[in-house]
Amino acid sequence: MSSPRPPEKRAHPSPGAPEASPAASTRVVVVEDEPTIARAIADRLVAEGWAVTVAGDGPSGVEAVRRTEPDLVVLDVMLPGFDGLEVCRRIQSDAPVPVLMLTARDDETDMLVGLGVGADDYMTKPFSMRELVARLKALLRRVQRSPAPAVAETQATGILQIGDLVVDRASRRVTRAGEPAHLTPTEYDLLLCLAQTPGTVLTREQLLADVWDWVDATGTRTVDSHVKALRRKLGPDLVRTVHGVGYALEVPEDEDETEA
Repeated sequence: MSSPRPPEKRAHPSPGAPEASPAASTRVVVVEDEPTIARAIADRLVAEGWAVTVAGDGPSGVEAVRRTEPDLVVLDVMLPGFDGLEVCRRIQSDAPVPVLMLTARDDETDMLVGLGVGADDYMTKPFSMRELVARLKALLRRVQRSPAPAVAETQATGILQIGDLVVDRASRRVTRAGEPAHLTPTEYDLLLCLAQTPGTVLTREQLLADVWDWVDATGTRTVDSHVKALRRKLGPDLVRTVHGVGYALEVPEDEDETEA
């Protein structure tokens, strides 16, 4: 009888790191160098019926993603070899995949850098396994309901234009003043949500529900961080903050929304 495929090499080996049946519908790569945390995450996700591959450093994390082509990646920021930010850059340059980053520091700069290299969400340690699973399921739902460009083109709903901002919903491409903006899938979904009702203030709770599929307000800082990422990529004047309420897409003077 042949032995099962071993888990990824780990910087600090942990015996028995689980890998679920390859028949599971959802594949997840967990890149975490703390064996206790990696095992706890893997056990919980396997209990959800997902196939889990564990890697314990940056290089093996990149190799695991390239080999297994997962549906989701859980990625620690601080890793041996090279850090999670570099892992995220490399895997997103190969093929976009939803990434939830884990960080030991509640530092907004770290969060913004993570979002800037292609992460879709982040959680600060320590975290609840229940919330981790909920966020991963929300990421998965968003990916599943967003058709690939080749499919979307046959169901094109037009081009949304607000001033010099153009959102092509068929190809999920965004330009401002003719310059392309390279947005993560979550940034695009957030921008589209705001752009569909320009000038209308949407609360953080509304945005969490519509973009992230969250039904509580525990992730409002996630909204704030993604808005900052949009401003960095599209200009500080595009999204208006309504203090204590939420955000609105700024409508330029003398410009009307048009549908192509």
